[in-house]
Amino acid sequence: MSTENEGTAVPPAPSAPPPPADAPAASAPQGAHPGSAPAAGHPYGPPAPQTRQDAGAGESSSAPDPSWPPPPPPSTPAYGGDGGVGHGAAGQGGGGWGAGWGSTYQQPAPKNGRRRGGLVAAVLVAALAAGGLGGGLGYTLARENDSGGSTTVSSTTSGGNVKRDPGTVAAVAAAALPSTVTIEAASSSGEGGTGTGFVFDKQGHIVTNNHVVADAVDGGNLSATFPDGKKYEAEVVGNAQGYDVAVIKLKKAPSDLKPLTLGNSDDVAVGDSTIAIGAPFGLSNTVTTGIISAKNRPVASSDGSGSKASYMSALQTDASINPGNSGGPLLDAQGNVIGINSAIQSTSNGGFGTGQAGSIGLGFAIPINQAKYVAQELIETGKPVYAKIGASVSLEDTANGAKITEQGVGGTEPVDPGGPADKAGLKPGDVITKLDDRVIDSGPTLIGEIWTHKPGDEVTVTYERGGKEYTTELTLGSRVGDS
Repeated sequence: MSTENEGTAVPPAPSAPPPPADAPAASAPQGAHPGSAPAAGHPYGPPAPQTRQDAGAGESSSAPDPSWPPPPPPSTPAYGGDGGVGHGAAGQGGGGWGAGWGSTYQQPAPKNGRRRGGLVAAVLVAALAAGGLGGGLGYTLARENDSGGSTTVSSTTSGGNVKRDPGTVAAVAAAALPSTVTIEAASSSGEGGTGTGFVFDKQGHIVTNNHVVADAVDGGNLSATFPDGKKYEAEVVGNAQGYDVAVIKLKKAPSDLKPLTLGNSDDVAVGDSTIAIGAPFGLSNTVTTGIISAKNRPVASSDGSGSKASYMSALQTDASINPGNSGGPLLDAQGNVIGINSAIQSTSNGGFGTGQAGSIGLGFAIPINQAKYVAQELIETGKPVYAKIGASVSLEDTANGAKITEQGVGGTEPVDPGGPADKAGLKPGDVITKLDDRVIDSGPTLIGEIWTHKPGDEVTVTYERGGKEYTTELTLGSRVGDS
């Protein structure tokens, strides 16, 4: 599955089209040559899992432990989901779930005023050209219909009430944008990318994706810029590779921060309206809308480097999400955060001449109930805590369930002696088909579902052994840290 990088340069916009061949001659704006052409310028059981921000190629017969760290998903994901808008190599290869946005890339040269100015100029030229054509037509028609009277046309100005009621997209965006930031992260070697984050509390903590800030975890530069242009240096407080969640903190945070209200992702229904905020392709403070297309979508993602993967039971949305949206808030119609945009399904062709894929209406977000728990753990301890069953499962794309392998990772026992699975009576070769009421079609799906729970939670496991189906109760264990 291809992964997506963030922070790419803004693609060029097409030059303004010439006037129709049979259109009346437009009056040329002052200082322009009549007939001159406008200047060109520019501006995740369901489908097999998807490789996202960090799902590196892995042996399809490997036996990952649902506790962290699991081995990377197979090079060709078993469940075609997209890890989404995550970091990773540029979207090369066949269609697959793209990793969280913001994967590493060679940091481009700093943007200069000339390039930005070129985009603005092109837009203005197109606008002027259109305006000139309209003016010319109006003047010509006025003359042809002139019967000797005045050609002056009086236009009425319609005032109208432009108040935007609570609940409208405009009102939600106006309230949420001031608490959304564009994050720039770069390693000490200069590699990095752009992503998004949102204010979590008044102390200056910002929640985002792990893959957005991964380059700056061990040193480097990290900053967050608000829509009003104010930029703050920041530092990583904690990051969770498996959950793809990270928390950063602003240095010298302002005293007037307004945390976004967190919703309840368990209450979200398919068809609910969604609003996504982020910096797609570096275009900060972009707002897009859509609906919840599906829930509990199993997604595995990676940056394609063969490192550890991230797993989630995601909210799927058709709101437009692109590289740079990673870490941004997915809001409901009332402006409550219901998820963190993290991954997308993308096509193989990049488009815009960048070689990087964009939105095709299949985006994935980490449910906020899970992200909130992870963020709080990171703020309190700096390390993530993962729920686990204490057994290694296959990552093969079988669609028949998650099979407990005959051998554990690195020659270890496939079922931890005295662990949760062992106490529940599970044995190597058992195939887990359900976790509570969730159908399990693969190992990665099981991992994602386990991680929606907290250590100590009791779950019902349905499994097959020797052609017969059994159920057992299991109390989830815990593992601290990603290593």
